[in-house]
Amino acid sequence: MLGTTAHPNASWVIQAAKDLVMDLEDAGCLARYLIRDRDAKFPVLMDEILAEAGIETVLTGIRMPRMNAVMER
Repeated sequence: MLGTTAHPNASWVIQAAKDLVMDLEDAGCLARYLIRDRDAKFPVLMDEILAEAGIETVLTGIRMPRMNAVMER
């Protein structure tokens, strides 16, 4: 189970990505995409961890606050 925090930072996000990959492997699930915004708290290392697990990171558009809803459809 992934944890939560009111104030995420880069190191917390990296650990959450590692935990996500491990939990998906344990459950025998396959995720193909992770949709995220361009916040600075998401370091390149997070994308590398996900790519090694076969998960493609899809970035939302720049200055498009409702883009998550569009991409999820």
